[in-house]
Amino acid sequence: MASRDEHAATEVLRSLARYLNCLNEDNKSTRKRALESIKRETIDKGLSSAVLQEIFTHLLKPLLKCLSDPMERCREIAIQMIGEFIRCVPKPEDSLPYLMPSIAQRLGGKDIVEPAEELRLSMMEVLSLIVEVCGRQLAPYLDDMIKILQRTIVDPFPDVKKESCKCTVSFAKNVPEHFHMQAESLVKPLMQTISHQHSRVRTAVTEATGAVIQYGTGKNLDDVLSHLAQRLFDDSPQVRKAVTVVVGDWLLHLRDRYSYFHKLLPLLLSSLSDEIPEIRTLAAELWRQVGSQWERENEDDLKDKMDFLTSPPLRYPPGVERPSLGCRELVVRNLSKLMPAVSRDMGDWLVGTRVKTAQLLTVLLLHAEDHSTQHMQLLLSTLYHGCADTEADVVAHCLESSKLLGTFVDPEVFLKLQLAHVENSSSSSSSSAWTRLMVLAGVLRGCSRDALRPHLVKIADMLAHPDVCQDSLQRVYLEQLLACVDALLCVCESDCATISLQLLKVLVTVESLSAEQELRDNVEVCVRGVCSVQSLAGVTELYRKHMAELLQWLSDTQSSWTTYSIQKTQLEVIIVHSGPVVGEFLPAVLPLLKNILEPSREPELRLHIFTMLAKLLLNASHTLDSQGRFWEYLELFLSDLVLPNLVWHAGRTAAAIRTAALSCLVALLYGGAISPEQVLSVEGRLTPLLLSALEEDSQLSRLMACRSISSILTHTARRLTPDTLNKIYPELLKRVDDSSEEVRAAALKALKLWLSALSKDYDTHTCKPHLEFLFQQLLLYLDDPDTSIQDTVLEVLKAGSAVHPSLLQQEVEAVKDKQRSPVYCNQLLEHIHALSHT
Repeated sequence: MASRDEHAATEVLRSLARYLNCLNEDNKSTRKRALESIKRETIDKGLSSAVLQEIFTHLLKPLLKCLSDPMERCREIAIQMIGEFIRCVPKPEDSLPYLMPSIAQRLGGKDIVEPAEELRLSMMEVLSLIVEVCGRQLAPYLDDMIKILQRTIVDPFPDVKKESCKCTVSFAKNVPEHFHMQAESLVKPLMQTISHQHSRVRTAVTEATGAVIQYGTGKNLDDVLSHLAQRLFDDSPQVRKAVTVVVGDWLLHLRDRYSYFHKLLPLLLSSLSDEIPEIRTLAAELWRQVGSQWERENEDDLKDKMDFLTSPPLRYPPGVERPSLGCRELVVRNLSKLMPAVSRDMGDWLVGTRVKTAQLLTVLLLHAEDHSTQHMQLLLSTLYHGCADTEADVVAHCLESSKLLGTFVDPEVFLKLQLAHVENSSSSSSSSAWTRLMVLAGVLRGCSRDALRPHLVKIADMLAHPDVCQDSLQRVYLEQLLACVDALLCVCESDCATISLQLLKVLVTVESLSAEQELRDNVEVCVRGVCSVQSLAGVTELYRKHMAELLQWLSDTQSSWTTYSIQKTQLEVIIVHSGPVVGEFLPAVLPLLKNILEPSREPELRLHIFTMLAKLLLNASHTLDSQGRFWEYLELFLSDLVLPNLVWHAGRTAAAIRTAALSCLVALLYGGAISPEQVLSVEGRLTPLLLSALEEDSQLSRLMACRSISSILTHTARRLTPDTLNKIYPELLKRVDDSSEEVRAAALKALKLWLSALSKDYDTHTCKPHLEFLFQQLLLYLDDPDTSIQDTVLEVLKAGSAVHPSLLQQEVEAVKDKQRSPVYCNQLLEHIHALSHT
């Protein structure tokens, strides 16, 4: 049989002799036709493998020579034929002594010898075929293979790169006992190519890197880890999947994997958070295998834990499957090496790195459970840094990690650290003190009600401490204060009754510092939450419960209040929001206000309090007088609060204080908190101050003085003495000539009330000179250029016609012909005439 095959081969070779000679011709077409003929007479003829083996032995050298042919087509045919022979012959390894040096010469030099990229690809495909069919037989040609792969991995043609990576994987698997000796030399070209613009190239390089490290010495793992870590951010899911598979394979099969667990775990665990479900599932399965294998390998060490620690911790995150013991132990034993890197990467300049790091931290804590206790300092500083990030995803994952700390760590431990951090944040130079509150809120949300109960007072006292709740005006800081309050309410519910006062102090402070309505609305929600957990009917009930303590809280510091003190705003928030409750605590409220409104206190502080008082007095029945007992304190209110601030002093600031006091007085007179008898009893002290205020430079002061006099005249209802009345009208007359139209109108209104307030005790005969002067002055304004003033003066004089009609008629007739128009005088005379006939 063998002789027959040899005979057949000899016959074929004899027929090819002429074509083989033609391969040496200078004419390229001749060489091409010769190669095509050889192919036709051998490969295409369907000869047996034994015959082809014999023919290949004789044709190999001429074909290898053709690899250097100047004509590209000749080289192409030669490469194809070599590949076909390799695929068909039974002993392809026999060709290796000639074939490998030739391919190395074409592909493995420093410079590109084969210019045609498609032919370089064909050669690499032939080389891959050789690796596939020859396997271990390639061991003697390790140098040539490595030389070729070093060059082709960085080839300019992407397809050559991919084929080279494929060939690398195959070669490493076929000659592992030899490959490790030179695997290191492939790391550099692979890392040069791993960031190629084509995703398929990056995928192939990743897979090749896995094989090079797996079948190498493992010493170069550090050289590739950072590059693989970057591929976890790759836009291509296939690249990220390849990284996941490679790392998982290393964790399972790398010879020295125990030494590299702390470096490999982050890469595989990061894939558990990949956006592609397939990759997440793959990573989870690989991680499960790694954990199971580690359990088997360390069964003796884990025996006690495997037997007894089977139930998950209380309040384990819902919907989350607890990792196996092996997975948890792997993380726990490597956490001390992982955390410094996690902490460092949380501050990386790349957003993607920070997001991945935050996701990884959550996964690590889920595995570490209560073992994270020993790393609390570093964990907290890492979370503080992460929560200050501008990227929302980083913050969200850090908050999730904070909740896990609350779930797994004893409050006694984390509160000892965190409360100190929050308390000291005001004295530190850090601009992100709010992050400490944010992390605290997250930890509290993760904690259990029973675990927190013994620590509630300590937490609430810290939050309510002035150094904490008054530390910053930043919106984000105030938001995190609210977040801490909300966390306590959500977790501890009715247990918060014991810290209701402290929580209310925090909420009052936040509202006092807030300049935005949205934040105030959030405060209101929290206040209702404090009411709800105590089953109180409403906000007023909450304030009723704590009003005495709140007022004492403010009274303790009132002597040191300044214009910039937050306490003045806290007082306003408490009094305004407590509504009718403030009327129940007048014995405590008014002395506090008295001390603040002392003339010696800062003007701006007094202005703020007077403005607040004016608002309360305008709605007195629902605030200060809600119990109908404000009258008992009226003397104190006027004598100690209002009147001392109405006394004239030079200067704009003093004028502003008088204006504020006047506004408060107007509110008192108009708000219904003072009876006519009470007005009458204090009129003697009020009137001189109000008449003086009519001369103020401030238009607003003059206006309020006019309105206050009008209110006094209305309340006293013809009960003022003639002497008092005669002191009032001249000052009001001056204001009819005021520069402000509004003041003029108010003065005229007051004069009309004055005329209506004249009682039977007012002797018109005795007081005729006063009436005469008043009528004469008013008649002058009846000819005012402003028609609205004329109309108002006409109404005032009509009211005067009821007091002394004959005198008024006499005065009108005296000036009638002197005015620009007699229309208003005629109307007044008609009114007087009609009045006398009724």
